[in-house]
Amino acid sequence: MAVTIDLNADVGERPEALADGSEAALLRLVTSANIACGGHAGDAVTMAATVRLALQSDIAIGAHPGYPDPLHFGRSVLALEPATLRDSLIAQIRALAGIAAAAGVRLAHVKPHGALYNLTARDAATARLVAESVAAVDPGFVLVGLAGSALLAAGEAAGLVVAGEAFVERRYEADGTLRDRRHADALIHDSAEAAAQAVRIAREGVVIAIDGTAVPVAARTLCIHGDSPGAATIAAAVRQALEDAGVVIAPLRVNGEQ
Repeated sequence: MAVTIDLNADVGERPEALADGSEAALLRLVTSANIACGGHAGDAVTMAATVRLALQSDIAIGAHPGYPDPLHFGRSVLALEPATLRDSLIAQIRALAGIAAAAGVRLAHVKPHGALYNLTARDAATARLVAESVAAVDPGFVLVGLAGSALLAAGEAAGLVVAGEAFVERRYEADGTLRDRRHADALIHDSAEAAAQAVRIAREGVVIAIDGTAVPVAARTLCIHGDSPGAATIAAAVRQALEDAGVVIAPLRVNGEQ
């Protein structure tokens, strides 16, 4: 049976990428877009522009909410009251959902961003808050989180369809967590290396951690960060390598069949 996987990108985070065409180039190569919706980045203008680009590429659209902290690009944990964080997440998702609806499309999924994403991988309380916030907006959304994370368990408990995610241009620790961006080797800049990691995840279900060990990864979707240098070049190499390996690239489906 052929392996099927989604290829997603975090987008709508940089107005300059929308202006210079690099965002459009990236979106032509993926099957799902995670659009920043006003927390760590993005506003009504960038959301609408990114939704239009995603529709032109005929790909799935999802919300990418994070801590309301554009100063640190959502990559620092904020000590917010649970109710405050919940209200912010719901407002962010609804903002993008409204813009998408005006364009005639429904959001398919939600994926938290940055520090919030990483925290939900290990902290059950935060994972539960995020999952319940997503379900409060629409229980039909697919919840995307790090493969094997607390967020996926929380999503299932909240009645959501969940999808484990892995990263083609990030390095991993031996425990399956992402290498902290503070380390110089946290990012994979070489497109061939990123492509090889993508194929290994899709075909073998493993990543090679920073210490050389093989770490099991059960992923239904692979991510490329839109703010990574040369993101479109990496995406093109990844897509070609996956297709050459016989992997079918398709957006996530709510029924879990991919």
